[in-house]
Amino acid sequence: MNIELGLLGAHLREHEVTPDDAATLEQAGYGTLWLDASPPADLTFVESLLNATTALTVGTSVVNVWDADADTLAASFHRIRTRHGDRLLLGIGIGHRELHTEWASPYDTLASFTDQLVLAGVPAERIVLAALGPRMLGLARDRTAGTLPCLVTPEHTRLARATLGPGKLVLPGHFALVEPDADKARAVARSGPPGNAGRVANYAANLRRLGFADADLAGVGSDRLIDALVAHGGPAATAGALLAHLDAGADHVGVYPLGDDLMGTLVEVAGAVTAVRSGPTEA
Repeated sequence: MNIELGLLGAHLREHEVTPDDAATLEQAGYGTLWLDASPPADLTFVESLLNATTALTVGTSVVNVWDADADTLAASFHRIRTRHGDRLLLGIGIGHRELHTEWASPYDTLASFTDQLVLAGVPAERIVLAALGPRMLGLARDRTAGTLPCLVTPEHTRLARATLGPGKLVLPGHFALVEPDADKARAVARSGPPGNAGRVANYAANLRRLGFADADLAGVGSDRLIDALVAHGGPAATAGALLAHLDAGADHVGVYPLGDDLMGTLVEVAGAVTAVRSGPTEA
């Protein structure tokens, strides 16, 4: 499978990143830029990010099957692949029942959308699914290159690897900020998606499967939940929490930055991971 994702990926929404930022992230050591929050099927902005970089892979995280047309997405994939080779990976997902009035048969809907892409010539090895539960993970294993889950722990990564087996991609995304003050870090986390995890049905169900109780999911989340979903602390501690996914079987870790300076967080996290993996140097 010719997919160069690198060790780290950067997760950003369209309004949070520019083509120049993509080049900066490539220089900082990121192998992949994941464009979040239901990018449209024409993938125009994805193409601008690829145009601005030389080797960076760009992935969608994720194209929402309720909002996108499979044939349009397939045509966009072929257009971009002609110009940029294998630097595009399609992450697709079912979204959240809280946001889609048409929500029905999520497994069948995602399976059908995946099949439509493959019938339109998109190789299955260029598709990954935002899968959390056992059935969706099985779909990712059987129909695509792997899975791209969010708001998960290393324990979920371990379970995903056991379900998918070797040779499939397990690409978890994890929130992060370098902040040694735990109370400050938790406050920042609670103002973002980790603080809302208990109110989103599919995330809450998955977290319960991982052993979190209703008390953990209530409100903006217990300290235990936030600490599990957000890498924080000094540089070494933040990097260690992210790298735990690799120890659990991940192929790559996507970083969801938190804080007022998202690009600054991403660059700082990349430096911290590099330092930890390099190990101590002799004086």
